[in-house]
Amino acid sequence: MARIAVIGAGMGAMAAAARLAVAGHRVAVHERSGTFGGAVGAFERDGFAFDTGPGLLHLPAVYRDLFLKTGKQPLESRIEMAQVEPASHHLFADGTSVSLPNASRGGVVAALDSALGAGTGERWGDFLKRARECWDRSRRPLLEEPLWPNWQVLGREPYPAPRQRRRLRVRQAATLAQVGSWELADRRLGALLDACALSYGLDPRRVPASAALLPYMEHTFGAWYVQGGMRALARAVYERCLERGVEFTFGSEVTGVLERDGRAVGLELAGGSTVEADEVVAAAGRGGLAGRELWRDGDVRPGATDPDPGRFTVLLALRGARATGAAHRTVVHSPDTAAEAAAVFGGGPAELPTVTVLRPDDPTTRPDQDHEAVTLTATVSGDPVHWSDKAVRERWADTLLTAAEQVIPDIGERLLWREVLTPAETGRVRPPALAGEGGAYLRPSNSTRLAGLHLAGGWSHPGGGLAHAGMSGALVAGLIVEGEDFRGSQ
Repeated sequence: MARIAVIGAGMGAMAAAARLAVAGHRVAVHERSGTFGGAVGAFERDGFAFDTGPGLLHLPAVYRDLFLKTGKQPLESRIEMAQVEPASHHLFADGTSVSLPNASRGGVVAALDSALGAGTGERWGDFLKRARECWDRSRRPLLEEPLWPNWQVLGREPYPAPRQRRRLRVRQAATLAQVGSWELADRRLGALLDACALSYGLDPRRVPASAALLPYMEHTFGAWYVQGGMRALARAVYERCLERGVEFTFGSEVTGVLERDGRAVGLELAGGSTVEADEVVAAAGRGGLAGRELWRDGDVRPGATDPDPGRFTVLLALRGARATGAAHRTVVHSPDTAAEAAAVFGGGPAELPTVTVLRPDDPTTRPDQDHEAVTLTATVSGDPVHWSDKAVRERWADTLLTAAEQVIPDIGERLLWREVLTPAETGRVRPPALAGEGGAYLRPSNSTRLAGLHLAGGWSHPGGGLAHAGMSGALVAGLIVEGEDFRGSQ
């Protein structure tokens, strides 16, 4: 039985901790904050409750597998989870709109044809076929296996962009924005792609076409809501860890990883105390933990992609009941997503951002049926300096509220209070790993060149997001339990 120290209590950390405890190891988690869940947070006031991180879950199989592998009780015995229908409603700048059904390719194609004009659905359906091929090529190495030692092969573009003859030249889409412009040939379809990329913290103008697997993943596996919010999922994982004997110490700040003879042997805590360990899992950032570069020689280039953005969030407590038939998720699209991306990744907020309006039909989020809890989000620069000015925060909250009036016209009259959260409070959005672009969108390996030190969470392979964080925990546990023979999750 090995002693394993885990830094951080985020979703990736807890996914690793539960699996390692079941394998017979003694696992101790050190979290500098006062609670578990990492970015999967919550805010409560006056009987209202809101998610402050992800609002929906994609690829729920990742957490179903975690519960299957760590005990007899399945995930659904702990939480109530259901697909939202429709998966999303979209409002475009030209006044058109469309509701996209959940996990139904044929339904999505029909909805697009009906709402946006004949041919739009067919083009989207053809795109999804190519995206599926990209998914099939990428799924194992990017989600279910440790990063390959010859990771450079993942620098090749897996998306099969069709060759298009334009005048005297032949062109192929290399970025997601080009897929939208050249292959879909409709600004509204392009806006769907751009908004999806931005929601994952990616710049559609630069991200490789392989990002097409993200909308494919959502269309295929659906969008799921957990009753009580995503915080209920984090609580279920935390409780599973406790049941398996994982020890948590909150308010415990790790300042360094102890090394001896080229191996990680424990942690140094704030105040100078130390914790001995046979293995260390770092799931709370990488900066300076071992006092030197952690990546293996020739490993992925850290920081090769654009700086990670953040989310601007406005939590709204409304008087009055939720409208019957209201969509759980409505996206109000920016009239110019290229300008929006330029602002987000250029270091400042966009004038007219893409705004997501979440209206869960969940009685646990409101004091009674005569009130409603609504969350507004937009992707913005992750630099906290931009959000230190209260006037800027409030002006931007007004911008999101104005966009939300297209969804809830009487929102101003119904507003009881609002709470504003910026990247200064919620941190940056960690994008998932992607193939292509020479490996610039890969994340550092779960194994490091310091023996006994492993990386989990959104900073490492396979990148950020609830599903990817959960898989990082599975991969770290597999590497520790099975060693170099581990070939990936089954």
